[in-house]
Amino acid sequence: MHRTFSRRRILQSLGATALASPLARGATIPGPRAEGPDTPKICLEAGDGRLSMGAVDPAGMRGIKQLGVDHVLMGGPHIPWDEKEIRSLIETFQSGGLSLGNLMIGGFRNTIYGRPGRDEEIEKVQQSIRAAGRAGLPVVEYNFYAHRIIEGYYEETGRAGAGLTAFDYDRVKDLPPLPNEGAHKLDEMWSNITYFLKAVVPVAEQSGVRLALHPNDPPAPISRGSEQIMGTVDGWKHLIEIVPSPSNGITFDCGVTREMGEDPVVVCRYFGERDRINHVHFRNVRVEVPYEKYTEVFLDNGQVNMFAVMKELVRQKYPRLVYPEHPRGIDYDRERPGFRSEYPGGGGYAAFAYNVGYARAMLQAALAS
Repeated sequence: MHRTFSRRRILQSLGATALASPLARGATIPGPRAEGPDTPKICLEAGDGRLSMGAVDPAGMRGIKQLGVDHVLMGGPHIPWDEKEIRSLIETFQSGGLSLGNLMIGGFRNTIYGRPGRDEEIEKVQQSIRAAGRAGLPVVEYNFYAHRIIEGYYEETGRAGAGLTAFDYDRVKDLPPLPNEGAHKLDEMWSNITYFLKAVVPVAEQSGVRLALHPNDPPAPISRGSEQIMGTVDGWKHLIEIVPSPSNGITFDCGVTREMGEDPVVVCRYFGERDRINHVHFRNVRVEVPYEKYTEVFLDNGQVNMFAVMKELVRQKYPRLVYPEHPRGIDYDRERPGFRSEYPGGGGYAAFAYNVGYARAMLQAALAS
């Protein structure tokens, strides 16, 4: 004899099953859910940069907090930094419930090119690092580009017309050096950064500050005539051996890692196990030709296994910032008055909200796994 079940009886049965489950009875989801001392910490940029989520004021800080983000980074002031100025920034963010974990330092172009005046610049960088340490800032990030070949960026159209940022080396490989920069060989650039690191890393160690060098991005072989020291993983590895110290580390960017045709999880493990990851950029790409042709895409549809990267960071107990950067261009942001994208095909606050939500889901899942 066949029993006939009505739609009502089926729904009643499903409802009873749901009410009997642990989650329906108010049980917590297994595993840690929040950031802690030994977990990655999702951050956003504040200040007046073009990737900033808002000014350093109550409204700007509130906009960051509303996304569930408790940590920020920003571009630093002109060098040399003053302890009172850095401490004031930290305290301002604290008043809005935020922790400042990273300042970008610049203003030492003579050092990058090995020109007269570099010793004076390096002294200002040393002063700045000491000021950062006394104020309690944990990480200072920097770049060491002879030239950054962003001329190769252009916009591609993604899903439903969203903006993506693409790079094609063929468009720019024949561009000549700029007169104020010149062309620089690899040996020369390594010599210049070695001089810099031997002067500043001991100061950073003494000050309790970690330095994070961002990789060359785009990682094209030649950038307007100049070779790129941080354009390969071998270059990253060489960098951390020049002055062996946790204060001499990198910004691990899983997107750039994939742009170079490398496995981001393997590379993350290499630098993390040596305690040389001092900052993380969390983004995804789709690569056609390593180093030369790729597209920055939404976090969910590129070639980087974002969950595997986050799990590796959690496994390492990496405790510093993770920045889900480079938001994609969506209509809601592009229709805002005065909106300007940092890169072709880039977005703003709403797209950052997507990035944060995705990164938070990856972090919570990694913590619970």
